[in-house]
Amino acid sequence: MESGFNLSDLLKEKNSISTGEQIKIVWSLSVPGILAQISSIVMQYIDAAMVGSLGAAASASIGLVASSTWLLGGLVMACSSGFSVQIAQAVGAGSNQRARNILRQAIIFCALFSLILAALGVSAAGFIPSWLGGGEEIRKDASVYFLVFALCLPVMQMNSLMGNSLECSGNMRVPGILNALMCLLDVIFNFLFIKIMGLGVCGAALGTACAETLCAVLMIYFTCIKSPVLSLRSRKFKDGEASWRIHRECVSRAAKISLPMALEQAALSGAMVMTTRIISPLGTTALAANSFAVTAEALCYMPGYGIGHAATTLVGQSFGARRNDLAKRFAWVSVLAGMTIMGVMGVAMYFLCPAVFSFLTPDNEVRALGTQVLRIELWAEPLFGASIICSGALRGAGDTLIPGIMNLMSIWGVRLTTAFFLTKTMGLKGAWIAMCVELCFRGAIFLIRLARGKSLRTHQNLNGE
Repeated sequence: MESGFNLSDLLKEKNSISTGEQIKIVWSLSVPGILAQISSIVMQYIDAAMVGSLGAAASASIGLVASSTWLLGGLVMACSSGFSVQIAQAVGAGSNQRARNILRQAIIFCALFSLILAALGVSAAGFIPSWLGGGEEIRKDASVYFLVFALCLPVMQMNSLMGNSLECSGNMRVPGILNALMCLLDVIFNFLFIKIMGLGVCGAALGTACAETLCAVLMIYFTCIKSPVLSLRSRKFKDGEASWRIHRECVSRAAKISLPMALEQAALSGAMVMTTRIISPLGTTALAANSFAVTAEALCYMPGYGIGHAATTLVGQSFGARRNDLAKRFAWVSVLAGMTIMGVMGVAMYFLCPAVFSFLTPDNEVRALGTQVLRIELWAEPLFGASIICSGALRGAGDTLIPGIMNLMSIWGVRLTTAFFLTKTMGLKGAWIAMCVELCFRGAIFLIRLARGKSLRTHQNLNGE
């Protein structure tokens, strides 16, 4: 479980890497992430089915605050990425001790950030459901779910930081296995809290929190103790001194990566909030169908995130090794692989979604509406994949500001505007037509950004070189 990919070691063996070898490397790093993401979605299906058995109101209460939980989760991820991209470039440059010192600073900074975020989340839990326009019958459950989620944010932060750091050191296997384990534990705990103890929506939140905590402990162990690249056990190493001191340069570099991502996540989640407010007046059935359709669609796009993580690692290590030519080739191999896989998944889901919704909910009206809207959006999966993986590749190069602006322009300028008008006449279908159009537009502009490739031609000096 300790094996990983280190581009600097590979380049010492041979200066040139063929296209076939690049494809093999991308695939070997992507498979663990893809399997972890698929297992995550399968477990989310089971999780959603458990909540769905409680009725449409229970599902709607979680769906109501989903955009807000995505916001907090996105901010956690952005904070981790600011440091993990630096770790990838340090490893690619062959400086493992610098990577370890970056990790030390990341632990301190991310812990403080997540505690502040948790405090803000707890203080907002009481009024968010009503502000989002949720009905009286679902506000209490929605508030409790969000409260538990907010309390768990420091644990999620450590899980994200350790997992991203391992991946950027080249070890995709351990995060993949542990994330799959977390999903299994989530189902077990949810069964305990929802089915046996009868805690309903609160039980779903507690189940996820318990699974996340156990996984975080294991992730810390494999990163800080067992990893041959990132282990923090020793005080001194042959390539330099170990230090827990915060360096302004490291935090500044992290901020250059994280702040655009954080602002992007805030704006994207704000757009999701606005979408929720647009859909909420359509009623509980529409809100539940929208929530289940989002869950069902995740099976198609989550493999793209697995490949996107591999692209971040490969591009980041290539930049650390000062092989910008390899960075661009790895980026394109990853993008083409992701578009293909997500396209195939989209076709399969088009035919399988009636069965998927039958598993997720016993409500026939919710099933029918969810199937209709999901089939609209599935046409966009290949270009959605392009946007996900291009973003991951550009992140490895330290390019987050322009992609963040592109995402904002796409979501706010295309999706929300179109959804606002179409939902008035077409209901929930109008919102999902708007989503399909926007995802195609977003994928196209990200492909143009990658093709122009300015950020992949210029070395991003994230490690003071």
